[in-house]
Amino acid sequence: MKNKVKWSGVFPAVLIPFNEDYSIDEQGFRELVRWVASHEGVNGIVVNGHTGEIMTLLPEDRAEAVRIAADELQGRIPVISGVSAEGTIEAIQHAQAVEKAGGEGILLMPPHSWIRFGMQPESTVEFFKDVAEAINIGIVVHEYPTWTKASYTTEQLLEMAKIPNVVAVKVGQRDMAQYEVDVRALKQQAPDVALLTCHDEYLLPTLIQGIDGALVGFGCFVPDLIAELVKCVNNQDLAAANEVYDRIFELKHAIYKMDEPSSTSHLRMKEAMYQRGLISSSLARRPVLPLSEEDVEEIRQGLLKVGLIEEKAKA
Repeated sequence: MKNKVKWSGVFPAVLIPFNEDYSIDEQGFRELVRWVASHEGVNGIVVNGHTGEIMTLLPEDRAEAVRIAADELQGRIPVISGVSAEGTIEAIQHAQAVEKAGGEGILLMPPHSWIRFGMQPESTVEFFKDVAEAINIGIVVHEYPTWTKASYTTEQLLEMAKIPNVVAVKVGQRDMAQYEVDVRALKQQAPDVALLTCHDEYLLPTLIQGIDGALVGFGCFVPDLIAELVKCVNNQDLAAANEVYDRIFELKHAIYKMDEPSSTSHLRMKEAMYQRGLISSSLARRPVLPLSEEDVEEIRQGLLKVGLIEEKAKA
């Protein structure tokens, strides 16, 4: 594969704004991608992640999101796309569509049937090998929380890291003890594979383990702050990192209410970005339902409190 370099820095997972007919708002999406990518320290863009509402996107929508982002960025930084499918054949088709559309990597999610039913232990690495052999772009391993049956063991992660296309692991154990075990093992035995935290809710504690960067949905909302935090940690300036993190912590409470990203947290971030004027609509595709008036007002009050929006003057 081309551009075999170790990734580092911030990789924001970018949401997708929709038109009133639920089609992709191409102009709005282009503007958002351009704005996020303009921040120093942002070294890649992730589309079709959970923040990008991948589960409600049709295959052609996912490919179109990659095409738009890649066309807008023109190779300045890589575009990585989430790939989610229940079967290997379909996953390969999605991955090949990403490559054809100009993506430089995929974020390969586990088949979601594994979350309910578990998996054959050997099938995990074979799944990645099969997809890897069908494409010539990078793969980011998407590690799910340890409380799911789709979470990988340390041994499975180490086997995946041996696959030439695997360039990074999105470490998302949501279990700090297991996180540390996995990070230490990967750093020692797979030093060429980048480790990117996806813990929006444990951002500083997971960054200080000496990993390479962050792949987080919150990077779409405040890319400047996430990039500054990663920079401070890399410079081993913990005092400065804590100051930046205090600001991020306030914003997390305003938007996520300290949730692990869930069914409403990404919708809440979309509403917050709409209120900031960064996107033209907070619309999400069904079965996701609109936020209540109380939720919208709660987000508005949170943004007012942290100074990201101003109170509108009464007529």
